Amino acid sequence: MNEANIVIRAARFFSVISLLASGTITTLCFFPICSDKRRIMLRKKWSFALIRAMGLKIDARLVHLPPGSLIVSNHISWVDVFVINSVLPSAFIAKDEIQRWPLIGWLAEKNETVFMKRKSPKQALHTNLKIADLLQQGKFVTVFPEGTTSDGHSVLEFHSALIQPALDAGKPVVPLAVSYWEPDGQKSLAPRYDGNITFYQSMMAILAKRHLTAKLVTMQPLGLSGETRRQIATAARESILAT
Repeated sequence: MNEANIVIRAARFFSVISLLASGTITTLCFFPICSDKRRIMLRKKWSFALIRAMGLKIDARLVHLPPGSLIVSNHISWVDVFVINSVLPSAFIAKDEIQRWPLIGWLAEKNETVFMKRKSPKQALHTNLKIADLLQQGKFVTVFPEGTTSDGHSVLEFHSALIQPALDAGKPVVPLAVSYWEPDGQKSLAPRYDGNITFYQSMMAILAKRHLTAKLVTMQPLGLSGETRRQIATAARESILAT
């Protein structure tokens, strides 16, 4: 890595740390006294500032999303959450282990993340009820039905369980395709957070890139014509693969 790239990476790293600090202060001091609308706006602005600090640009191609839509997305990286929040501020569903991450877990909890314990039927029921309640409040909820991350070149099978709350609440399911691109038009592997890649390695790979574009594409809503959750999961995955 040449000297210029080292300087860019260092500058971006300190910008990210600064934004994490400001996000913590905002969440601690202002969120308790803000309206829901104000909190959503702050989350969107902060997420956009964070991804810009990391050197990412956004290319968003969105259809109209009805209030209370359940967004089902493929999952490549931890940065997906901030990319999506910069355009479609959402509540997210996450593994309960993330709740134990220093600072990140606390920030996630204060920003309407619903944590779920795997292989716990009782917890799954609680999670589904919480998702349905958020949807009925007119909020966007984003889920990653692959259940893990991929490298961005493939999309794993979608599990349908987290789609059920949208059917219970009578709300649409909107497929969302997330991808990352190099300036030469090739898909980028830099943000990937799969296999044995650590959080630190993924972050450093992103910060080392001079230019990356995060592309978001939403498809037409599903689930309002009597489809089963498995049919919706299959259709959502196929539409994401087709982008």
